[in-house]
Amino acid sequence: MLLGTAATGGFPRWNCACALCAAARDGKLPARTVECAAVTGNSRDWWLLNTSPDLRVQLAGTGALWPGPRPSPLRGVLLTDAEPDHLAGLGVLRTAPGLTVYAAPPVLTALTPARTALARYATWEWRDSTPQEGFVLSGGLVVTAHPVAAGPPGYLPARSGGGHWATAYRIEDLGTGGVLFYAPRLHSWTAELEELVADADGAVLDAAHCPTEPLESSAWREPRRVLTRLEDPDPLLDPASAARARLTEVGIEVLPDGTEFVL
Repeated sequence: MLLGTAATGGFPRWNCACALCAAARDGKLPARTVECAAVTGNSRDWWLLNTSPDLRVQLAGTGALWPGPRPSPLRGVLLTDAEPDHLAGLGVLRTAPGLTVYAAPPVLTALTPARTALARYATWEWRDSTPQEGFVLSGGLVVTAHPVAAGPPGYLPARSGGGHWATAYRIEDLGTGGVLFYAPRLHSWTAELEELVADADGAVLDAAHCPTEPLESSAWREPRRVLTRLEDPDPLLDPASAARARLTEVGIEVLPDGTEFVL
C-alpha cells in the first residue's frame, strides 16, 4: 500500500510557488503526502515502511489500517534511515503498545533520545534490521536489509559518519513467493541495486535516482518498477507531461497515494 509518494513537504509543498505546486493547489494535479508505505502478508498484520509527517492522515484514509476487533492492525515499523521525514510519524504512534521498530544500528543510536521519550507512552521493541540472515515479520513476511550509500542526516554532527545510514529492504511473502524491493532513498544507482531489483517482482524506488531507461550493462527483466519520493518541480508529477509518457513507454509507473498492489 502506497500511503504517500512525495518528497519533503509533500505536494504541493507548503512553501513552493512553482507552476506544478500552484496547479495542485488549484486541484488541477493530484496532491501527494510524504513518502510512506505499508506491507502485509495476510491482510491482518501490517508493517509500515517509514513513518511520515503525514502519517495520521494516511492512516485515517486507509481502511485496511483502521482498528477493528483488535486495537490496530499495525505491528511495527521498518525505518530506511534517520531522516526527519521518515521518523516524524513515530510520535503519531506513541500511544500504541507493543510495536516493534526495525532500523540499522546507527539509526537506532541516533534515535536514543526519541526512544527514551516514546517509552513514557508505550513499550516498544527496537531491533537491528541488518542481520545477514534477515528476519521474519508476523503475517508471513521475510525481510533482508541492504545498505545503500548515504551519510548521516543533517541534524547530526559530521563526526557521526560511519556505518550504514540508509537501508533498502527486500520483503518476501512466504505465501505467494512474491518479492518487493523498497528503496525510497538512494544517492546513486549501482549494478548491485539493479540485480536486487531484477530479482524482485516489484520495486518501489527513489524517483531522483532510479534510471528511467533500460540499462545496457544489465538485463532489464521488467519487474514492476514504481517511483516514490517525487519532488517538485519534477514534471513526473504531471500525468499529462511528456516525461510521464516516456516512463510509461519503458514500463515505469508513477502511482497515486493510496494505491494497493499485490505481488
